Amino acid sequence: QVTGHLDDCTCDVETIDAFNNYKLFPRLNELLGSDYFRYYKVNLKKPCPFWNDNSHCGIRDCAVKPCPSDEVPDGIRSGSYKYSEEANSLAEECEEAKRLGAVDGSLSEETQQAVLQWTRHDDSSDSFCEADDISSPDSEYVDLLLNPECYTGYKGPDAWKIWNSIYEENCFKPHNVKRPLASGRGESFIYLPIVHFFSGVCVEKRAFYKLISGLHASINIHLSARYLLQDTWSEKKWGPNVTEFQQRFDEVLTRGEGPRRLKNLYFLYLIELRALSKVLPFFERPGFQLYTGNKSQDAEVKNLLLEILRLAKSFPLHFDENSFFAGNKKEAAKLKEEFRLHFKNISKIMDCVGCFKCRLWGKLQTQGLGTALKILFSENLIEKIPESGPSYGFQLTRQEIVALFNAFGRL
Repeated sequence: QVTGHLDDCTCDVETIDAFNNYKLFPRLNELLGSDYFRYYKVNLKKPCPFWNDNSHCGIRDCAVKPCPSDEVPDGIRSGSYKYSEEANSLAEECEEAKRLGAVDGSLSEETQQAVLQWTRHDDSSDSFCEADDISSPDSEYVDLLLNPECYTGYKGPDAWKIWNSIYEENCFKPHNVKRPLASGRGESFIYLPIVHFFSGVCVEKRAFYKLISGLHASINIHLSARYLLQDTWSEKKWGPNVTEFQQRFDEVLTRGEGPRRLKNLYFLYLIELRALSKVLPFFERPGFQLYTGNKSQDAEVKNLLLEILRLAKSFPLHFDENSFFAGNKKEAAKLKEEFRLHFKNISKIMDCVGCFKCRLWGKLQTQGLGTALKILFSENLIEKIPESGPSYGFQLTRQEIVALFNAFGRL
């Protein structure tokens, strides 16, 4: 039943499948295997801001293996957050100056301005995510290829509480929709009958709900695809668990909801694809480097990245985000801010996930989607980016770049 036209779009499932499977995904997969994109810095020790919860998952598959710092390429380690060699050394000088609490007279006026702009950007209000403080001693590099998203055994009331909190407190939906409490079944998916769900709900709020549902579907597909099928003292066997997949997506078992959830996954794909097509000018600048310290590899990876972004731009049936926030200016601004704060809240909930591996991938995917939304809402700023020199109006940190592409890679 997952076929044909997608609601609120001019696109259909078959066009996306053909474009993704034959053109985009092989190149994207290659990109995500490169050093720049496989190391993600994350703080998995942040306390849950919403409820007192110190219950961490005792299952060994929930553990995340951080990288010894000597395994992380020098260029990434020295400036995990700005791009070019010059910018990295500059960021270090700036941090040193901050530590000493003094104005560093050795920085030229131009440099001081650039540093000021970065600081302002990093404190800015255009972010859709609660970002980790990656300078915190609790933040560590994780090799995403060695810690794949998979079923860890984390389920039941704890997992249910996370999703319930996301949907109940953060999703725009009519107040008359109540969710049946499904926690007793020990599963992480909640059934929500939404037959008349969207009548009278504006396009932005519908989109927000579908993005969260698509993200939920994506995570559940990955858990079903890499499931622990056998766990004996001699070996562990991971693989697809069809029963688990059907429980979440089969039309009969989900009372008609499963195919809609999968269509929401396609909707999420379209939104992130649109963001990639829009952000091309930011990466096209000659001064932009994916800096790891290995010059020839860095140049190759940048070329592959640009190839992917140009391919994304060539997609024939892009989502038209101009329908978003297009009405009364005051109302639109209010709705956009509401949108941003709702999503920011969802990114904070990820610090309440008890399983560290699930927390890692939850944080990465919400940051990736948050970055995509930030790009879509910054189109005017991106168009004004100068060919050379800093792009004051619009910036992406290395964290945002790595999260954006890895989140899209999950879809």
